[in-house]
Amino acid sequence: MSRPDRLAAALPEHGVDVLLVTDLTNVRYLTGYTGTNGLAVVGPDTRRFLTDFRYVEQVKTQVTEFDRVTGERDLVGDVQDLLPAGPLRVGFEAEHMSVARRDRLREVLDDRVELVPTRGVAEALRRVKDDGELEAIRAAARIADGAFTAAIAGGVVGRTEREVAWALEREIRERGADLVSFQPIVAAAGNGARPHAVPRDVPIPRDTLLVIDWGAQLDGYCSDCTRTLATGALDEDAAAAYALVERAQLVGLEGVAPGRGGREIDSLSRDIIAGAGHGEHYGHGLGHGVGLEVHEAPTLSQRSEDTLAPGNVVTVEPGVYVPNRFGVRIEDLVVVTESGHEVLSSLPKRLTVVD
Repeated sequence: MSRPDRLAAALPEHGVDVLLVTDLTNVRYLTGYTGTNGLAVVGPDTRRFLTDFRYVEQVKTQVTEFDRVTGERDLVGDVQDLLPAGPLRVGFEAEHMSVARRDRLREVLDDRVELVPTRGVAEALRRVKDDGELEAIRAAARIADGAFTAAIAGGVVGRTEREVAWALEREIRERGADLVSFQPIVAAAGNGARPHAVPRDVPIPRDTLLVIDWGAQLDGYCSDCTRTLATGALDEDAAAAYALVERAQLVGLEGVAPGRGGREIDSLSRDIIAGAGHGEHYGHGLGHGVGLEVHEAPTLSQRSEDTLAPGNVVTVEPGVYVPNRFGVRIEDLVVVTESGHEVLSSLPKRLTVVD
């Protein structure tokens, strides 16, 4: 069954006749369109795609399963013409549409249309990756692994965090990726205690921990990986924290399997870290889904209500962050299989010293 057909089949449970898809990631998933202005209407017998003049030629090759319509740049003013006849309950993506755009939509639709807010309809389909999606993610992970090895090959001590981050990005692009999944994180010593640290124009010192978090994007699909390196001899606390996170990460990995809950898997790693006295130094979830976005469903956390299924792609990335001293995070990208999981990150996790 095609992606639009699967979406149409899911609409009755959301109480709508057709869905207006405006989030560009969901539009790409359903139609193949990679431009910056477009929307789709999907229903049991409706496959309509709308863009403006700038993308007319592009969509001729990208959007092949939908009726293609060209409208004004605003797009919303042309939605009425895309809808099938009769009284309709039209779902819209409430998490992706501004109040102003919703109000504008209400103005242009006639009285036979009832607008219904929906949440996560297309995203639920995106959780389970097909073979083509998985191959793109595997290829992105291979590019990312090669880029990391090349970027640190000449050593890191004395280079600035920003220099190493730029080297990573350059290596990712030179290996054929479309983009980086996100701006790389390169954070030494106390800066590594910030989970989303920004690389600084500060030389990386010896005898500390260095957190590097990076990913490649290929054919729209992302990878995500983190490794923590030592730049020399570590003090007892830093070495113990690394060993703790490594153990928690391996236990979390072993827990990834179909039918396991996101909260349950998160607890496997979290309990180890908390039991060692670092509970207050671990404030984020164990992992998140990865696909067309680097953060998507399902999630592994104490707030998760997700159950893993074959075809899910998630990260497993526990950490310990001691303010003003150091951070440790180890992250693998994992595919949930019928019998367990497949780890896509090929880089070693043993503590590696890089001068």
